[in-house]
Amino acid sequence: MSTEWPAHLPVGSVRFARPTARYDEVVAFYADALGLPVLARWRGDDGHAGYDGVLVGLPGAAVHLEITQHGNPPVIPEPHPENQLVLYMSGPDAVAAATARLGAAGHEPVAAANPYWPERGCVCFADPDGWIIVLAPWVFGVDPVPAPVPTA
Repeated sequence: MSTEWPAHLPVGSVRFARPTARYDEVVAFYADALGLPVLARWRGDDGHAGYDGVLVGLPGAAVHLEITQHGNPPVIPEPHPENQLVLYMSGPDAVAAATARLGAAGHEPVAAANPYWPERGCVCFADPDGWIIVLAPWVFGVDPVPAPVPTA
């Protein structure tokens, strides 16, 4: 597996952005309940063309998630169960800790649309907009993918 970007595409970092109509609830889910650090935050009235936003991720990491809200009322796409944010974590204990943290904040796991995830020990949650977060107990590209275990 290649570990470098192609020479013609020297990308330094990647940001995934998605809109929300439940800004405060979604920010609380990602920043407070899940515990992703807030890297930046802005309001539409401070030079951002009416967009409120927050950027979460790991400090110094090359991948970030941006949540924005714009319009009155905000218009967002309908969530789809295959539109997922997958967090590859360092083992089952890390998934259990994140699951417990989300549970303590009132969030319950949801069924995965694709059996691939639960068969490999993953736990899925829906954020307040209904978008799916998958907590996977292996680091993609580093750890072997767990063998499927039949689920009940």
